[in-house]
Amino acid sequence: MSVTSVDKDLDLLTLTLIADFAAPVERVWRLWADPRQLERWWGPPTYPATVERHDLTPGGEVTYFMTGPEGDRHRGWWRISSVTPPTALEFTDGFADDDGKPKDDMPTTSVRVRLTEHDGGTRMEMRSLFDSREQMEQMVAMGMEEGLKEAVGQIDALLAA
Repeated sequence: MSVTSVDKDLDLLTLTLIADFAAPVERVWRLWADPRQLERWWGPPTYPATVERHDLTPGGEVTYFMTGPEGDRHRGWWRISSVTPPTALEFTDGFADDDGKPKDDMPTTSVRVRLTEHDGGTRMEMRSLFDSREQMEQMVAMGMEEGLKEAVGQIDALLAA
């Protein structure tokens, strides 16, 4: 498994996932930059993603839905704040209703992704920042930590293909 650590910091309101891959930074970046590759790992294995819109530019949006085992759909969106290919991406991640409209009654997280060279491959740091301790606890209770580990755990197979 490529995930080397997941750290919850209740004081800083962050959840940080670290994963190491045996592939160059540019290759790992394409897993974010190419919507068809993003679909193959964004979301746990039993909830595959379908990316509908993919604009990785500052101010751009990514919209997607994950389909559960019973055919249920869970929509989400990203609002891109900054992009520095092939090493950095920052976005706000949120939930959407059935029409794709952001759900105001659900929390959003600020996500920062960093890709760096590490031991001949790539280290990916994915840090989610929450607005409050309650919001962080709600997202962890909803399975965010386990879901991220399962999603990122699919990347090794994609890089080997």
